[in-house]
Order: sequence, then structure tokens, then C-alpha cells
Amino acid sequence: MTRWILSRPETLTETEQLRLKTVLANCPELDALTGHVRSLAQMLAERQGERLPQWLDAVRQDDLPSLHTLAAGIDRDRDAVIAGLTLPWNSGVVEGHVNRIKMLKRQMFGRAGFALLRKRVLLAP
Repeated sequence: MTRWILSRPETLTETEQLRLKTVLANCPELDALTGHVRSLAQMLAERQGERLPQWLDAVRQDDLPSLHTLAAGIDRDRDAVIAGLTLPWNSGVVEGHVNRIKMLKRQMFGRAGFALLRKRVLLAP
């Protein structure tokens, strides 16, 4: 069922769409959650960061504590989230290098000093 909620409706089979409609009709909270998740996914896919304040207001109006927690976290750094949803730049490459360095460090834990770690970081593909 989780796959149904997180999938685009047009990718579901006819039977799955009918089952999902039945479930959502019987559970208003799940229906509201599905709407908010799909709206956020659309914002992410289409880079519509300017819609974030309206999305946050809509989330706060529903009685969905887990989404309220998410909204509060987003609100703490609202400008950065809006920029991330709007601007074409990201720090993916840098984060990839940081992740690679952390992996190398974990692999070498307790085996050698900083000099060998430095060489592995610089020489690793």
C-alpha cells in the first residue's frame, strides 16, 4: 500500500488505482497525507520552491503530527530549503566526496595514522 501512495497515480494498474481510492475514501488522514506528499513531490520535480510557504500552511491546517514535525524542521531553515527547491545548483558532488572520505576512514579505523589515510584519500579513484 505504501508504494501506491508514493507512486504517481498514472503508473498504477487499474486494480491498484481502485484499491487506493477505496483506502483513501475510508481514511481521511491518509488521504490528506497522500495529497501533501504528492504536492511536495511535484514541487521537488518541477523546482517550484516559491510554493513552499503555501504547502507548509496547508500541512499545519491538517491534524498530521508527523508532517507537523517535518514542517517545523523545514521552517528552521526555510530560505535554504526554498533555494534548494528553486535554484539549479546543488552540492551533490561535494557530498559524494565527503561520503567517500568517511567510508575510507571507517575502513581504516585503528589500522594506521593520518599519513596513510591522506594517501588513500588522494590516490583513491
